[in-house]
Amino acid sequence: MPGWTHAFGARVSKRAILLVLTLLAAALYLSLAVRADLRPLPADLRPQSLEYRRPQFLDRHGIPLSVTYDNPWNVHEWLSLHEIPELLQEAFIASEDRRFYRHHGVDWLARSHALLQNLTALKGVRGASTITEQVVRILHPRPRTVWSRLLEGIEAARLEERFEKSEILEFYLNQVPYGRQRRGVLQAARLYFDRDPDTLSEEEMLTLAVLVRAPARLSREGGRQLAKPLARLRDVLCRSGRLAESAGKKWVSGLPLTEARLPVEAGHFLRQFVLQAADGKDTLPTGPAKIVTTLDSGLQGRIQEILDQQLRDLNNADVHNGAVLVVNHRTDEILAWVGGGASAGDNPAGWIDGVTAPRQPGSTLKPFLYGLALDRGWTAATVIDDSPLSRPVGSGMHAFRNYSRNHYGPLRLREALGNSLNIPAIRTIEFVGAQDFLDRLHELGFDSLDRTAAHYGEGLALGNGEVTLLELVRAYCTLARAGVHQPLRFALAGRYLGQSRRRIYSEEAATLVADILADREARRLEFGSSNILSFPGQTAVKTGTSNDHRDSWAVGFNHLFTVGIWMGNLDGRATDGLTGTTGPGLVLRSIFAELNRFEEARPLFLSPRLAVAKICRQSGLRAQSSCPTVLEKFLPNALPAAACGHLHETAGSAVVADSQENGPVRLLQPSAGLQLIMDPHIPDEIEAYALKIAGNSPAKMTEWLIDGQLAGITGESTRQFMWPLAKGIHLAQARIWQETGDRGAPQETPAVRFMVK
Repeated sequence: MPGWTHAFGARVSKRAILLVLTLLAAALYLSLAVRADLRPLPADLRPQSLEYRRPQFLDRHGIPLSVTYDNPWNVHEWLSLHEIPELLQEAFIASEDRRFYRHHGVDWLARSHALLQNLTALKGVRGASTITEQVVRILHPRPRTVWSRLLEGIEAARLEERFEKSEILEFYLNQVPYGRQRRGVLQAARLYFDRDPDTLSEEEMLTLAVLVRAPARLSREGGRQLAKPLARLRDVLCRSGRLAESAGKKWVSGLPLTEARLPVEAGHFLRQFVLQAADGKDTLPTGPAKIVTTLDSGLQGRIQEILDQQLRDLNNADVHNGAVLVVNHRTDEILAWVGGGASAGDNPAGWIDGVTAPRQPGSTLKPFLYGLALDRGWTAATVIDDSPLSRPVGSGMHAFRNYSRNHYGPLRLREALGNSLNIPAIRTIEFVGAQDFLDRLHELGFDSLDRTAAHYGEGLALGNGEVTLLELVRAYCTLARAGVHQPLRFALAGRYLGQSRRRIYSEEAATLVADILADREARRLEFGSSNILSFPGQTAVKTGTSNDHRDSWAVGFNHLFTVGIWMGNLDGRATDGLTGTTGPGLVLRSIFAELNRFEEARPLFLSPRLAVAKICRQSGLRAQSSCPTVLEKFLPNALPAAACGHLHETAGSAVVADSQENGPVRLLQPSAGLQLIMDPHIPDEIEAYALKIAGNSPAKMTEWLIDGQLAGITGESTRQFMWPLAKGIHLAQARIWQETGDRGAPQETPAVRFMVK
């Protein structure tokens, strides 16, 4: 018997040891498994520590310009705990975790009650997760299993060791998920009630607390399924004394979901911002979750109203689109980026950004041309001949004309630019050269002009290329900054986007151009004494109209702001006679009235190095006692030395009859490859064509040669010859004698091949 007892005890002892070892091994395995599956907790629960995919853009005053729910966290619409109404906080605690301030992460009593209910119902009817455990679930999403509940409980205890209850509750109320990818009570209040939480009624706050349990299902059903859970929550709050028993029970009967609404439309501005900041990519480099831009949403909204009203008023002119860009050229900040006109539903072109769409600029490039001419030696008193002018284009001739079809004869540069005359501009680009002018436009940032100078030719002076409103305003900012080019800013913080600061024009030339553009008297011939461009404060203004009235422009700047406006049709259709004055000019005037409302009027900056002299109004030379006089400004060392001696007649030496007089002598007509067709209505024996020589070089006699044979001779200072037309392919040439007799040798023009049909 003792032996049997001893053997039995030995077997029991071995089993106990084996059981203990098994339990220890299981505990070790469980511990290792738990350790392996536990995830690290964040070092901070504040929004700046959370990851995001897309930043939010704000205007300069902190007003949202964009909204996105494509982020894993709510980092844009965050409320501090003290900004969330106390009743809303208490409603969440009463609904989700009544012992929130008493447990240490896990509410074991609630878990026991939940287990009992689930066993009684033979299914899962209650989870009993604390707010802290829900925060863990938000931080570390896992499948809903028993193992996950174990891990969440451990991490919840650790979370409460690291953070205060207030920090956990603040994170939860800003990250709790709702329907339609919304997170937090602020986004939910705006989705369901179109208001912020501090403006909600009692029943609306309670509704937010109840909705987190099944936001998708309850929002689809409206408010019909909310009555019972809301009643239970109200009873709990009433028993705890957090809600008065006498409070009304006007429950929310429906949830009219609302889409996010922004104070202004700034999508085109933000797209351009992202493209420039991301160097052509569609995403921004790593940076802050909120970016404060330079845009002023209040100003943006007012300008939008001005533009839209003008487009409505011009409906009979068949103009449906427009764009406005406003810049503070002292700080280089873009204040407004506005597009107006037909919506995408009415017109697919409405999706196009009018600020960055290339369009023909008309006369708006002329100030940059004259600025270059001033830096090359011309003055505001240089006299330019405004007389009929034809130039070869392809295999034909093009007759240039002014917009009004009037010709004013010799005019000073100030008048030529002020009245935006076309023929003087052609003579000016002949002086500076089309290639040099194109190079200057590229320096100013006109990247849209991507063809060669030969492609544009002299028509570049009249805007035959295509530029964007953004490029145009940026270039006018250069004139407003006294000739200094600087990139425009999209954000208040951070570096400039684009190229660095550099001088394009001399200070004297740039400010003199601005002075001309602000001179009411200088534009009197074409625009009259009183016109829409005469602003109350000193403002440099330029308008432009492209061929067939497809594009109309107005650009202006005062001491602080530069504004550009384009109007037309983004689908390319011509308008019904819209001009820069009748369309954008009125908008420009209204916008400057808005900008100057709270700004003290100041004059434009004028370089102190500019000299002032009294000149003859007609000749541009130093005035004599019998001359009609005017005061003019000159660059240093450019004061007129010669005195006017022509008794009110234009001094021939000052007239720019042809801007290439210092170049090699050549035939102006015919041009190489010209094709002429004889008119069948004119007798052949009297039909003739004018051969012409370019330049103003003196000539005593000119011999005109056709196919190497002498066709005619003209005398002193005669620069053309009427040649009787003859069908065929011909070579034309001129032989110019500066001296008669045997003295000297003649100058010969290059032979030009042309055809007569």
